[in-house]
Amino acid sequence: MSDDGDWFAPKRYGYGTGNPITWQGWAVLGVYIAVLTIAGFALLPRHWGTWAAIIALATITLTVICVQHTRGGWRWRWGEND
Repeated sequence: MSDDGDWFAPKRYGYGTGNPITWQGWAVLGVYIAVLTIAGFALLPRHWGTWAAIIALATITLTVICVQHTRGGWRWRWGEND
C-alpha cells in the first residue's frame, strides 16, 4: 500500500484513474457508491431535480479527489510502464 498521497493507480491505457490502491481510495469510492444508493432510494421517483443535483455534485467531488490523488497525475497513457 502507498502512503505517499497516491490513493489511486492510473489507468494503463487512456486518460483517468484506475483502481484504488489504499484504504483511503477505497473509502472514497465506498462513500460515493453509498451516496448514489441512498440518494436513489430516498429521492426517486419524486424529486428528480434534487437527485440529479446530488449525483452531479458527488461525481464532481469524486473526480476532483481522483485527479489530486492519482499516482503520476492524469495524462494520456499508451500502455507503457511508468
